[in-house]
Amino acid sequence: MSSADSIYSHLLGFITESGFRFPQLDIAWKSWGSLNEARDNVVVVCHALTGNADAETWFSGLFTETGILNPDEQFIICMNVPGSCYGSTGPQSVNPETNTRYASLFPVLSIRDIVRAQQLVLDHMKIREIQLVIGGSMGGMQALEFAAMDKRVKSAAVLAAGARHEAWAVGISEAQRLAIQADANWQNGDYKPEQIPRNGLAAARAMAMITYRAHQQYNERFGREKREDGLPQVVSYLQYQGEKLAERFDPLSYVRLTQTMDTHDIGRGRGGVEKALGKITIPILVTGVCSDLLYPVDEQKRLAELLPHGIYREILSPYGHDAFLIEFRQLNNLLKEFIYTIKRSEKTAI
Repeated sequence: MSSADSIYSHLLGFITESGFRFPQLDIAWKSWGSLNEARDNVVVVCHALTGNADAETWFSGLFTETGILNPDEQFIICMNVPGSCYGSTGPQSVNPETNTRYASLFPVLSIRDIVRAQQLVLDHMKIREIQLVIGGSMGGMQALEFAAMDKRVKSAAVLAAGARHEAWAVGISEAQRLAIQADANWQNGDYKPEQIPRNGLAAARAMAMITYRAHQQYNERFGREKREDGLPQVVSYLQYQGEKLAERFDPLSYVRLTQTMDTHDIGRGRGGVEKALGKITIPILVTGVCSDLLYPVDEQKRLAELLPHGIYREILSPYGHDAFLIEFRQLNNLLKEFIYTIKRSEKTAI
């Protein structure tokens, strides 16, 4: 499968909702397929918290022969969010005006800031229509904001995300941030490249893994089993996951992006959630996971109910929140049904 990746540099300055000005904003992106002549065969894929632009890796089940993403017909693009550490401008990027790293001065971006940054790339490509925006978790927050902010979007799929970040999720994020900030190397975010607070990030990731999966799945997978050295299997698993993320992700990016997720509120500045959602008239598939501890299905059901053309569907899985990255067979079927429903409605309208 052919793909291309690049970095778009916006050199005209970018001002965030909080008023911070970036003299230059870089957005790393990767694409599959080709733009048609009308520049309207576009699918935008939005990644989750620690994801990157290589959607084919973490959304692999949607890129198969029977998957919903088809580079032979679609131009599929995924952009790494600003604030991350995978090519887009982030905390460890150098400010061209000061020639020093942003570090702790890097601002808390909003989900809307992220969507506005991604729109710059799409505008640069002269995209005329976006057939579908799809994303899960933080990616779902972006998909919903795209639906509210960009008139080019014709449909969206919001997976395992709600209309706003509720207190439960904010609290979980804050506990993870406190773990990172308790690391002796944290230095208020101004840590040196050779003294990264990896232990704090590993602890934060271990906390997150508890909320990404479900009670039943942990019991079935680990039970009370121990390794030969006496360490419980579940402890070994969480240590491994923490160390694995600490080797590939920047702790300050993790802090800032969890703070970004906390800004998510579709109703902020729009008269409240109900009023804001009532203005989104495109078809939106809202998908919950029956065992999701982080974003319980009641949040997705309410989101779908408040959208004029919202459709709620549920993934049945013991894997918890992470099911949207695992249960590809179910997800593909739900997406195919959604797209078929849209096409049938269009034919009826004609």
